[in-house]
Amino acid sequence: MTSITHRIASLFRVKANKALDKAEDPREVLDYSYEQQREMLQRVRRGVADVATSRKRVELQVSQLRRSAEKLQGQAEQALAAGREDLAREALTRRTAVAAQTTDLESQQASLKEQEEKLTLAAQRLEAKVDAFRTRKETIKATYTAAEAQTSITEAVTGIGEEMGDVGLAMQRAQDKTEQLQARAGALDELLASGVLEDATLPAGRDDIQTELERVTAGQDVETELARMKAQLPASAAPTAVESGRADHPTDPSDEETKS
Repeated sequence: MTSITHRIASLFRVKANKALDKAEDPREVLDYSYEQQREMLQRVRRGVADVATSRKRVELQVSQLRRSAEKLQGQAEQALAAGREDLAREALTRRTAVAAQTTDLESQQASLKEQEEKLTLAAQRLEAKVDAFRTRKETIKATYTAAEAQTSITEAVTGIGEEMGDVGLAMQRAQDKTEQLQARAGALDELLASGVLEDATLPAGRDDIQTELERVTAGQDVETELARMKAQLPASAAPTAVESGRADHPTDPSDEETKS
């Protein structure tokens, strides 16, 4: 059961991959990959901007703490000059705490600056790769489009393509059917002329002998009618016919000698 299930799953994957390969357009895949890389580059750039913003904020805090430390230093000196050693001690204590905070923020500032530099370098490298990919992508797309057009033209010329192939097959079938009908018509004409087949348009009970007799009888009827029409011609027309016959057939001199 497991073997059958595995074979069915494998067959399904093969069919799915074949269908996917047929439906997949490499140009669309390249465009999608390029957009994904651009989005990644944008995220890296936003990361650089965020790190730079944090570094700038820390830098401002360090500046404020330094000014605060200078102010406390001045207050301690003024308090000591005024004989207020307790105030001077308090000012110096606060100054020490501010100095510790400043040192910690300066450490954070250095770390953020290092991160910013690394991210900036990574963004530059990624941008170069994205630009190179874009150039390569456009080249591949142009090559694929040209190859696709060339293939379509070649298939159309040679009739290998599906549509042109169907047209070629349809024309071949039409030609074969036409030749078959022509051969059938010729064969039927020969059979009809030889008497093997009967003409369905003729009355029932007629055969070839009867047809030939009717043809002979029709010829005799024509001769009979022609003789009757000649007999009915006027008498004046007869010499004309005789003279016409003599003009057509001149008298032989030997006939004249015989008469004399």
